[in-house]
Amino acid sequence: MQISKYNASGNDFIIFQAIDNAKFYSINRSDLAVRLCDRFNGVGADGLIIIKRSKGDSDFAWEFYNSDGSEAAMCGNGSRAAALYAYKNQICDNSCSFETGAGIIRATIDENSVEVTLSQPKKLSESFYEMGLEWSFYDTGVPHLVSFVDDLAKFDLEICKAMRKKYNANVNYAKFDGKMLLVRTFERGVENETNACGTGMAAAFFTGFERFGLDKKASVMPKSKEILSLRFDGQTIHFGGKVSHIFDTAIY
Repeated sequence: MQISKYNASGNDFIIFQAIDNAKFYSINRSDLAVRLCDRFNGVGADGLIIIKRSKGDSDFAWEFYNSDGSEAAMCGNGSRAAALYAYKNQICDNSCSFETGAGIIRATIDENSVEVTLSQPKKLSESFYEMGLEWSFYDTGVPHLVSFVDDLAKFDLEICKAMRKKYNANVNYAKFDGKMLLVRTFERGVENETNACGTGMAAAFFTGFERFGLDKKASVMPKSKEILSLRFDGQTIHFGGKVSHIFDTAIY
């Protein structure tokens, strides 16, 4: 099996294509994700992306698995990595679309920079207070809880674990420092804080726009310290930044 590893904003992904590989369909993809994403006994990654043939008019389709083997409808940074992989492997042009569990995602590639148009954000509930914090709850491809705080050092793994379990959602702490939006994310499926989360940054950005007067365009910095751009066009969120192609190899 030929695989590639890509990194987008501190999130790393193992990617391979199953477009013309009949053997793929007899493999338990969840078990494969656990094995390959293991950082000690496998390759090591936050997620596994499988590129498949589109069932419609898109350039391709994907399956996305977290490192614990759970399947996810969407991953913002993963979508940017998948788009660059598909472009480099001549599956699509530098402007493409692909099918995910969250709907059709569109991407534009400019060398190693990729901007994707995420699915339309959805409010899952009104804001509420719990565990000493105020939370907003949005779906930006997957569900995200967002709390704006005055100090990101208040990021508390125990609170994150409790909120993630109760609401089956990713958990984000955010702060606007006057110049850019800072975000820390606890991701379900990884069950820990990650260096970045694209849909989490999008949820924090949209919360800031809807509730706290954030502009329609903002620079966002996750834990990885890589600065990304997000903008809202009135319907959808556009999310862009650098993607790195780390290596290609074969797994037996």
